[in-house]
Amino acid sequence: MPKKILVLATRNPGKVKEIKAYLEDLPVEVKSLADFPGTPEVEETGKTFFENAFKKAKEIAEATGHLALADDSGLEVDALGGAPGVYSARYAGTHGDDQKNIEKLLQELEGVPLDKRTARFKCVMVVYHPSGKWFSAEGVWEGLISLEPRGEKGFGYDPIFLIPELGKTAAELPIEEKNKLSHRGKALAEVKAKLPSFLKEIE
Repeated sequence: MPKKILVLATRNPGKVKEIKAYLEDLPVEVKSLADFPGTPEVEETGKTFFENAFKKAKEIAEATGHLALADDSGLEVDALGGAPGVYSARYAGTHGDDQKNIEKLLQELEGVPLDKRTARFKCVMVVYHPSGKWFSAEGVWEGLISLEPRGEKGFGYDPIFLIPELGKTAAELPIEEKNKLSHRGKALAEVKAKLPSFLKEIE
């Protein structure tokens, strides 16, 4: 069976590298939006991670004519009523400014003791084919928000996401270990499990 092109609805090189490595033994050739220069920017107007992921996957599949995988993920902090949620990437105002987002979150949690700083990373992925067929997958990673950033690896909120049983933040984990534990890793595992039969369905 020839490899199907799978377009990741992202320009984030960190994310592309992570997903590419994970799906390398499946009959798909992973590409990113960087390989399709004219692709429109999809506005994330959804109220939930699923709505955003679905919208991105559908629009990118239709724009490129290929199978597309989109994800929306973010951080939910219980002490902040589930914020930043779908606004995780632009929490401090500018999209993708990790440093500012982390600073804002730590400021808002000032004075909150560690055991009350429960949080989770959530990731929803949607794989969409131009024929209109699709499926979704979800992963959740529970943890705490640390009192200060630690670690150089990862991206986003990783330096302040503490995994209590390991005593480390997500930014202190080697990528292989992070992929096994993370919300994205869990959603990807579900995608990987569902993809082979889905590929047969769309042949």
